[in-house]
Amino acid sequence: MNNSNSQSSLLGWIKKEWKITILLLRSIPSVAVALFVVSVITMNLLANKTILDTEYVAIDGGILVSWLSFLTMDTVTKHYGPKASTRMSIFAICVNLLTCLIFYIVSIIPTPNTDYSKFNEIIGGTWFILLSSTIAFICSAIINNFLNYGIGKLFKKNPDGRLAFITRSYISTFIAQFMDNLIFAILTFMVFAPIFWDGYSWTFIQCLTCSLIGAALELLMEIIFSPIGYHISKNWKKNKIGESYFEYINSIGGRL
Repeated sequence: MNNSNSQSSLLGWIKKEWKITILLLRSIPSVAVALFVVSVITMNLLANKTILDTEYVAIDGGILVSWLSFLTMDTVTKHYGPKASTRMSIFAICVNLLTCLIFYIVSIIPTPNTDYSKFNEIIGGTWFILLSSTIAFICSAIINNFLNYGIGKLFKKNPDGRLAFITRSYISTFIAQFMDNLIFAILTFMVFAPIFWDGYSWTFIQCLTCSLIGAALELLMEIIFSPIGYHISKNWKKNKIGESYFEYINSIGGRL
């Protein structure tokens, strides 16, 4: 009886979450969702290449686009709440995994008469880089979204002001980006790479400095582009974007 009740409760929760997610994706402007998903997929592809590798500093190509993912999450968190931003992140991860699967299938299809080995190697990807980046992004997205929301709650007098937006965005972005970089670097270059890449690895100092420098560079990008996120957030509120989503959440007694 208990198992039956548990299964029924789980099924009910899944149905509710599915309905909320579908409504959310209809409510968030399509350009924002598209840019976010593309940034997650691109970040995963670029992470396969190390663009700077010294004794104390190592940076992969994902740093060039990861700021866009976090700026989008900050904007969505400000307007829709941390749960909505996390749902959007999970959706993007699922799309990324599907994309990687399609890329892998294409990479293993035989192509006679023409050498596509380099192309196949690039789009086929590396399974442990995908695993590392997925784990790192899930963790950092949750940290970013709820930290951003929590900091925003501290601004009682003017929660929608520019100071509130940039403070919550800058702090959450730096901390979450640091954790994203650190988790990815440790898993990829300290756990998996020594085994599957003929002993190639990063030291913990490299992982740490990479994470700090990467977070600082991504914070710089956030500082440059955060005015765009702020104005988008104000425009969404002014035009009452996502009202149907808010009404449904309120009707079921849920929290943003």
